[in-house]
Amino acid sequence: MASDDIRDEVERGREHFMETLGNVPEPIRAMMDYAPGYFAGYLRMREHIYQRPPEGSLDLKTKELIYVLLDVVTGNLDGAKNHLRAAMKEGLTLGELTDGCLQVLHVCGVTTWGKTGYKVCDYAAEIEAEMRREAESVRR
Repeated sequence: MASDDIRDEVERGREHFMETLGNVPEPIRAMMDYAPGYFAGYLRMREHIYQRPPEGSLDLKTKELIYVLLDVVTGNLDGAKNHLRAAMKEGLTLGELTDGCLQVLHVCGVTTWGKTGYKVCDYAAEIEAEMRREAESVRR
């Protein structure tokens, strides 16, 4: 890929992350800065995952929940929070998240809950409270 093409891919990727997560996570920013050619390939894989589902495929809420749970398993709290906000934008509830985190605890052990799981659930409770406050202020 020519350097102009890679620059275009990086910019398109920046827009993709802003659209899907509302931010560009620092590890992704670093990949864009230091390995833009690699990022271009990473972006293509991510865009495939994020495409709106054809019939019989996972919806975006479920895809985001899976990312959250994988980040919980690997101890990536910042990644879990990013994907959680995106999942909740798609309709994920605290109850659904809690169910998933408890399944992770059951299969992968209590450490997943102690390191990241409960923190992600606490963050979901904060987001739900924020969403309620916003909805109440709109009604007024």
